[in-house]
Amino acid sequence: MKTTVIKSTLIEVDNLKETLKIINQAKKEGRKALLEPESKTICAEYGIPVNKFKCSTTPQEATEFAEQVGYPVVLKIVSQDIIHKSDAGGVIVNIKNAAEVAAGFQKILDNVKKYKSDAKITGILVQEMAPQGTEVIVGAIKDPQFGQTIMFGLGGIFVEILKDVSFRVTPITSEDARDMITQLKAYPLLKGFRNTPPADIDALIRILCNTSKMLGDNPEIKELDLNPIMAYQQGAKTVDARIILE
Repeated sequence: MKTTVIKSTLIEVDNLKETLKIINQAKKEGRKALLEPESKTICAEYGIPVNKFKCSTTPQEATEFAEQVGYPVVLKIVSQDIIHKSDAGGVIVNIKNAAEVAAGFQKILDNVKKYKSDAKITGILVQEMAPQGTEVIVGAIKDPQFGQTIMFGLGGIFVEILKDVSFRVTPITSEDARDMITQLKAYPLLKGFRNTPPADIDALIRILCNTSKMLGDNPEIKELDLNPIMAYQQGAKTVDARIILE
């Protein structure tokens, strides 16, 4: 899987080769859940900013990319048989040097083998460790009655505790996206509260609009979960991405 980095811009794209290739390959293999690097590649192709990443198959490859992107980095298992990576011991964060990359690579493989000995492993995802920001979530689900619906809210653990989210039926406009953001009870937090800096609302609007376009272009997408997205004073980065097909 190639390394993919893209700036957050509202896009008008007709030739989305990687997206089509990934979805068609998943269909061919009978997979509904896309692998995380596949989901992030699609996000990047649609102008949804993601942290730098690469799926590595050897410790050497993982180390070379970590040295290229800079420390700290995160390692994650890439396997169609491992849905909850943390439960399988398939995630290691805050890796600070080459020795820790090599050791972490092997440790994840050992953990996953103990968790599910017959798991098919594609590789180990190496990604830059995004600086902490205000965590938000963008989600989507294909409703039998209304079609594709998109959701926005605070991310991380807050989405489960506060349940402070907003929904719209796609496609949405930039005005719709702004309304989704401002109608949250936690909107003052995104504007900047006490020691929390304001989030880049325009960057979040672009993410929502580009996600809406992705859903419109690809009706095969049944569920989407971008959580967390780290929102900064300038820009944002999607740290984790999950796409489920029909």
